[in-house]
Amino acid sequence: MKVVLFCGGLGTRLGGLTEDLPKPLVKIGYRPILWHLMKYYAHFGYKDFILCLGYRADKIKNYFLNYDECLSNDFTMTNGGKDIQLNNHDIDDWRITFVDTGLKANIGQRLRAVEKYLDGEEMFLANYSDGLTDLPLAEYIDFFQRSGKIAGFVCVKPSQSFHVVQLNGDQRVQAINYVKDTDILINGGYFVFRRQIFDYLRPGEELVEEPFRRLIADEQLVGYRYDRFWCMDTFKEHQELTDMVQQDNAPWEVWKSGNGRANGAGRSPC
Repeated sequence: MKVVLFCGGLGTRLGGLTEDLPKPLVKIGYRPILWHLMKYYAHFGYKDFILCLGYRADKIKNYFLNYDECLSNDFTMTNGGKDIQLNNHDIDDWRITFVDTGLKANIGQRLRAVEKYLDGEEMFLANYSDGLTDLPLAEYIDFFQRSGKIAGFVCVKPSQSFHVVQLNGDQRVQAINYVKDTDILINGGYFVFRRQIFDYLRPGEELVEEPFRRLIADEQLVGYRYDRFWCMDTFKEHQELTDMVQQDNAPWEVWKSGNGRANGAGRSPC
């Protein structure tokens, strides 16, 4: 299956980090968010990527055109640095298709723009390019296939820090709870789609608005609840993810454990 990644947003919730940089290129450690996400998919065998580009598409293209394997791989240098022997590689077996899908296009428009690159695919994966998780991808895909539905996404608890308030009829507060202590779930991305998704997606529509409502009406949308690690949205969370990498305790780095779970498995969203 191919993996469609939406990389065109402005990333305004990351403040100054994205002033002249697309959100997917904001770094966590040595590598950008986008690399961490692609590395996650590649760990499970999904290495054929379609990048839906928009804001600062040139930055993302140039990042991969000038990719430096030495940043995250061991290597041996000889002849005063003229000869470099890499001991392992990151992306040599990845296939990446770069598609300019419009500066101000929404997610639905971006998906429609890459439909032609999905010819022959009965199913495909898709995702926002900013959420990281230690989700066991094979288990999730198996769940989706057994459901027989057209579309699925991962449901997670919000990672932001805010309180949920309940009011009664005369506006008196009945309860106030930290959002992580409630059972509220949000769309965490990590979509799985069958080709029929394009029958539900009309020109100009946002993916999770009208198309998803049609899918719900036809009982063709399934959610996969995941209560372990999922994170990334704001500047504060970016700092937390960076700290995890520096401490070598990054749950989403499933490629380091070899079994689909990293040494931080079992942590709740950050």
